[in-house]
Amino acid sequence: MTSKENYATVPDAPRSDNQELLNALASDLERGRFSHEAIIEFLGELAHEALMRDQLIPALRLIAAQEEPAALGTILCLFMLGREVTQDDLEAAFPTLSRAGLETLGLVEEHPEVSGSFRARVDLRPHASDADAEIWVASDLGAHQRAGVLRHDHVLGIGQASLTLAQTTIRPQVESALDLGTGCGIQLFHLLSHAKHVVATDISARALGFTRFNLLLNHAALGLNPRDLQARVQLRLGSLLEPVVGEQFDLVVSNPPFVITPRHSGESEDERFTYRDGGMPGDSLVATLVRELPRVLSPGGSAQMLANWEINEPESASQELVWSGGPRSWLIPGVEAWFIQREQVSTTGYAETWLQDASQGRDRQAFTKQYGAYLDDFASRNVAAIGFGMVWLRRPKNPSVTPMGQLFEEITYPIEQPIGPYLAAAIHSADALDLETLGDTHLVVAEDVTEERHQRPGAEHPGVILLRQGAGLRRTEIMDTALAGFVSACDGDLSVSALVGALDSLLGEGDTEFSQRLYEGVIRLIKRGFLLEMRNNS
Repeated sequence: MTSKENYATVPDAPRSDNQELLNALASDLERGRFSHEAIIEFLGELAHEALMRDQLIPALRLIAAQEEPAALGTILCLFMLGREVTQDDLEAAFPTLSRAGLETLGLVEEHPEVSGSFRARVDLRPHASDADAEIWVASDLGAHQRAGVLRHDHVLGIGQASLTLAQTTIRPQVESALDLGTGCGIQLFHLLSHAKHVVATDISARALGFTRFNLLLNHAALGLNPRDLQARVQLRLGSLLEPVVGEQFDLVVSNPPFVITPRHSGESEDERFTYRDGGMPGDSLVATLVRELPRVLSPGGSAQMLANWEINEPESASQELVWSGGPRSWLIPGVEAWFIQREQVSTTGYAETWLQDASQGRDRQAFTKQYGAYLDDFASRNVAAIGFGMVWLRRPKNPSVTPMGQLFEEITYPIEQPIGPYLAAAIHSADALDLETLGDTHLVVAEDVTEERHQRPGAEHPGVILLRQGAGLRRTEIMDTALAGFVSACDGDLSVSALVGALDSLLGEGDTEFSQRLYEGVIRLIKRGFLLEMRNNS
C-alpha cells in the first residue's frame, strides 16, 4: 500500500468503508451502556479490577450467574472476555447493526467448533481520551482472550505503556503533530484535542486499518468529519521517519517499537512482533529516533516518547552502573533533552517479560531457544541491565538559548498522574527564569512542599534536612543549612538578593563562593518547582 491508500479495507482488520454501519455500531454500543462507569457498576469493583489485569474469571462467573444476559454482558463476553455468544444474544445486543452488520465490519465470526455461536475477531473497549465523551477502541485480541502465540503483526490495544505516554504528554495547542507508530491510534485520539492536524504513521497496514476504523467509529466525539477525514488526519505507511521526510511538526509523540530483541541471520520481517520490535539490534532504534527526531521538529517544537536503553557493565566491580551513558551519547548538540528513568531490570527479567508478553512460553522449545538468544545477545554487547523511561526533546527556537539543557533523572517511586501538566510547568519555569533579574525576584514555597529534619537523639543540629514535593514528580532535595534557611524565609517579602545577602552575612564567614553556591541551589529549586515566583495579584 502507498500513503495514498485510505486503509478502509485492509485484510484481517475491521472495515471502515461503510459509515452507516459504523454509526449503527456506535448506536448499539451506547444503547448497551458500553462505557467505563457502566462496566464497573455492572461487574463491581473487584471483578473490574481483575479484568484490568487481564484476569477474566471473576467477570465470567458473574455473567454466567445471570438468568438472562444483559446487552452489556453480551458485549463484554464478546469483545473483552473473548467468549462465544449465541446468535439470539448477539441480535438482542445489536438490534440496529445486527449480526450481518457485525460480520460485514469484520468484528465477529461464526465459531468454528460451537454451532450457532459467534466469537469476536477484535478486542473492543471504552477509553477516556481528551475528547468530551468516551470513545471505543478496537485492537487485536490479546493472549488472554484467544489461544496461541500472538500473530506477528499483532495490533496492540490500550496497554499500560500507551496510557503512560498519554499521561506524560504535554498538550499545548499546536498546528501540526505527528503520532509516530500509531498502532490502533491511542496517542492520535488524544492529540486531536489540541492539534489542528495530525499525521499518524505505522509500519503495519493492519494497524492503520484499525486506526481508521476507530477514528470513524468515534468521529462525533473526536470532532471529525467522516466525509473528509484528511482535513484533520493523515494515515501513512512506513518505517520510523520515512513517511514524513522533509516535513516538520510542532509536536511529535511516539510509543515506538523499542523492545530490544535478539537478531539472527536470515530473519524475515514476518518473524517480528511489529508492535514492539523495530527490527534493529540492541537499543539502536531508540538511539536513531533521539538523534533524528529534532530534524522533523519546527523551531521550538518538542517530542515525547517512551524508550528502553541498554546499561553496560562498568569497567570494574567497584563501579556502579551508569544508566545515562547511552542516552547522553545519542544527543546532537543544541537539542534540549529530559530523560527520566522509571525502571531498571536485569537481562533475565527483561527476557522473561517480553517472552511472556507474546505468550511464547506456550511453546516450551521455542521459549528455551529464544531465552538463550536474549542472554547471548546481551552478553555480546556487555549489557548488565535495561532501563525504561520517558524522553522529552526540544529543538530550541534559538540554538544558543537552551534553558532546560540536558537533564537526566532516575525516579523509580510512584509519581502523580497525569504528569504532563507538571512537566509543562517545570519547562515553563526554566524558560521564564531570567538569571539577570533573579536577584530582584520574590519567591514563595510551592504549596505541596514540606520539610523534614533528621538528627541523632540529643544532637544540637539536624544531620539531614530534606525538602519534599507532594505532587508531580515528588522529588526530594537534600539541603545544607544555608539553602534550608533561604527556603524557610521565602514568603515573598524579601527579594532573592536580599535573602542571599542576609545569609551570607550570617553564615558565609568570609567564604567567597558562599553566595554562588546558594544561588545555584536556588536556581535548582526554581527549575524543579519547589520555589515559585510570587505573582502580583493586585
